[in-house]
Amino acid sequence: MPKNLLNSPAFLLASVTAVVAVAGTSPITKSLVEAAADSTSPHAMALSQQWTVVSVADGDTITVRRGNERKKIRFCGIDSPEVKHGKQPGQPFGNEAREKLRSLVALAKNQVTIVPVETDRYGRTVAEVMASVSGEWGVEMSFQEEMLKSGMAYYYKQYASNCPNHNAFAKTEEIAIASKAGVWSNPNLEKPWDYRKRYR
Repeated sequence: MPKNLLNSPAFLLASVTAVVAVAGTSPITKSLVEAAADSTSPHAMALSQQWTVVSVADGDTITVRRGNERKKIRFCGIDSPEVKHGKQPGQPFGNEAREKLRSLVALAKNQVTIVPVETDRYGRTVAEVMASVSGEWGVEMSFQEEMLKSGMAYYYKQYASNCPNHNAFAKTEEIAIASKAGVWSNPNLEKPWDYRKRYR
């Protein structure tokens, strides 16, 4: 896409409209939209960005590329079971969660829309991740909601409040719990955040 188009007011307005349509009109979303639209705001951020996925680390972390720039993206508002890492043995459903995310990335033909929320202590961009796909999702597919719905991630309430769609994530998890999908087939499984504490 030409750079002059990306910097045009019309493109910015279209981006704002698209995010509002996708993320709803919650107060959090409105504040994000206003901050992003106001380039003088100290909280100004890119409203949405198109990236190509180059790798999937686990059920809630991907690496993306745009031109020569690479970023590690941590999905906002969800936490997937851990995969084997070093001396950590990994958790039940860890590999399945990673494979589920890989299948969603393939469905999106590796093209995703990143809506950045913040940067975590590891330098990763915490973001909502979506893709334009055809089929049952219509125009936009939320990666977070798909991972939650399949029971391949937990709603990460402790760190979800900044996510524009955190209320939708909580409701999606309720559906997964009711259907006993994935991790909810055994509600006694250790949560990923508790698992990580044991290996620190």
